[in-house]
Amino acid sequence: MEVINSRGQRVRYDEKKIKKSIQRTGASNKEVEEIEERISREIYPGITTRQIYEMVDEELKELRACLSCRYSLRPAILKFGPAGYKFEKYVRSILEAHRYEAHVPTEELEGACVMHEVDVIAEKDGRRIFIEAKFRNDYKDNVNLKDTMATWSRFIDLVDGSAVGKAPHFDEAWIITNARFSDRARKFGGCKGMRMIGWNYPEERSFSDLVDIESLYPVTVIEGLAQSEIEALSKEGWMLCKELIDRDPEEVSARLGLPEERVAEIIKSCEEVVGG
Repeated sequence: MEVINSRGQRVRYDEKKIKKSIQRTGASNKEVEEIEERISREIYPGITTRQIYEMVDEELKELRACLSCRYSLRPAILKFGPAGYKFEKYVRSILEAHRYEAHVPTEELEGACVMHEVDVIAEKDGRRIFIEAKFRNDYKDNVNLKDTMATWSRFIDLVDGSAVGKAPHFDEAWIITNARFSDRARKFGGCKGMRMIGWNYPEERSFSDLVDIESLYPVTVIEGLAQSEIEALSKEGWMLCKELIDRDPEEVSARLGLPEERVAEIIKSCEEVVGG
């Protein structure tokens, strides 16, 4: 059976892909099979993948609310927009959870030729990493060849700047995005030895894998979280549900300027998402 994907293309319905997307929420194998069977009975030729997503989401909500939150990871990340600075903080939090020392620089760094904004700097095992966090408000968009070449150019200018004492030394260049890479972007990045991390790329360690492995779900997966609450949490640097679950509601309430009852609700939702 053919369905319509997010790019408007006709593709074959892939039950394995649906099962994998449900599995990553923490649903049991039996629950995965039962949900996919119900979905497969309801779909029809020409249905969109968006409609299928909504059907799965409703199934997960009926099963356990926390599963639906995890399944909604991708649209939850879009709530970091329209600018990308919240996504940069989220990337920093993910890297810290994977035992990197990471921070979002507040000042530009001087290369050999010009000054550069750096989204995230991470360090591990004695290596310093220059990271561009490419946020896309539409996850159908690509990080293209031009973007990748520009990242490489900035990295090289900083490396050259470090050689003459203008900037700290960087050993690696990474691009992390919530979207896709174009084929030419991947080819160029691979040729230059850059680490490219996209939503489903590379297959063995994609962006979604980095989140799922350590349950690094953003606070934006919580249903009903207001934009003002997202802004307050971002200001404090609390981008992960994991960063809230062990905090005292009274302390969080004081720092966010939110009623303690509301903070308790948010923390409880975070506990359900992480512990599910």
